[in-house]
Amino acid sequence: MMKTLELQFVTDSNQATNISLDAPKEPVDPVAVKSAMEAIIVSNAFYSTKGKLVAVKGARVIERNVTEYEI
Repeated sequence: MMKTLELQFVTDSNQATNISLDAPKEPVDPVAVKSAMEAIIVSNAFYSTKGKLVAVKGARVIERNVTEYEI
């Protein structure tokens, strides 16, 4: 099972944008995640085509199961 931590932000154009991180350390610490997201916003480290990151919207862990079949 593959897990991804999705960081959800709001941009200055009031649109949502995400940053995804593979294989997050678990259990996820919500306080640490929010602090890291706020640091990302303050540092202006990432650029989005939807605009500048201005607010934290949320975060979630996404689990994905992949079953491959030999054909």
